[in-house]
Amino acid sequence: MTAISANGITIEYESHGPADSPAMILIRGLGSQMIQWPAALMQRLAGQGFHVVTFDNRDAGLSTKFEAAGAMDIPDLMERAKAGENIKVPYLLDDMAADVIGLMDALAIDTAHVTGISMGGAIAQVLAAKHGARLRSMTSIMAQSGNPGIPPGNPEAMAALMRVGGDESTRDGAIAANLETARVLAGPLYPTSDADRLAMVERVYERCHCPDGRTRQRAAIIKNGNRVPMLQTITIPCQVIHGTDDPLLNIAGGADTAANIPGADFHAIAGMGHETPAALAPVLADLIGCFARRVDEAAG
Repeated sequence: MTAISANGITIEYESHGPADSPAMILIRGLGSQMIQWPAALMQRLAGQGFHVVTFDNRDAGLSTKFEAAGAMDIPDLMERAKAGENIKVPYLLDDMAADVIGLMDALAIDTAHVTGISMGGAIAQVLAAKHGARLRSMTSIMAQSGNPGIPPGNPEAMAALMRVGGDESTRDGAIAANLETARVLAGPLYPTSDADRLAMVERVYERCHCPDGRTRQRAAIIKNGNRVPMLQTITIPCQVIHGTDDPLLNIAGGADTAANIPGADFHAIAGMGHETPAALAPVLADLIGCFARRVDEAAG
């Protein structure tokens, strides 16, 4: 893992596969770190002939934190945004998209296939709409369009996202909260053992515990609002992947995203929840890699 200066911040990143292969950039979701990508996913994509780049988003992992902004009052921001107020947040999804472009510039990557999950999918959507000349293709996974008419997630998953009742001020409390969130977000057909889940949660905590950063990222999502008009301007090849059993972001949101991106492919994965477990890595790698190769072949 290596730190690099890009877009005015420090971004921690890692790469897999030959540097002269087509670039594939993977963007993590809310509050998560690049170490949470399954190793099998990177290995399989690299084996398919891609130069895979993973990184920590701002306010996560080992990348720059915006600590001076403090924690965001998410329920208050949500209410004010719903009322049509012009809320102020530390940074925007556009800034997080610009981080990706800055990372590409720093690594001398002219164009790349970009894949994002959840919040990372929303960032990938912004990239496709506003930086399309730098993207070969875009894959949005378990992300929505921001359309306010989409059904919400189930109450347990929404409570887990808000950490309702969780105490993250201690190591044990934070690990317990993250374990509960992971359990709630899991899909029925792609399980992770309790031992593996605990090991990852502990590794994530020891590497970086920044719950306030997660609220700042969430604030950027709230501020971004409805992306439907933006999605309709995308002209690059895109695909959308969503789990049929996603408890947090209803699959209707994935279908809506695909419907609003001209020509986008849509893939519903039975039994997939709102996470990227190792058991799901071969399925995701094949969908992501095959789509990217088709795009490259069509481009000549």
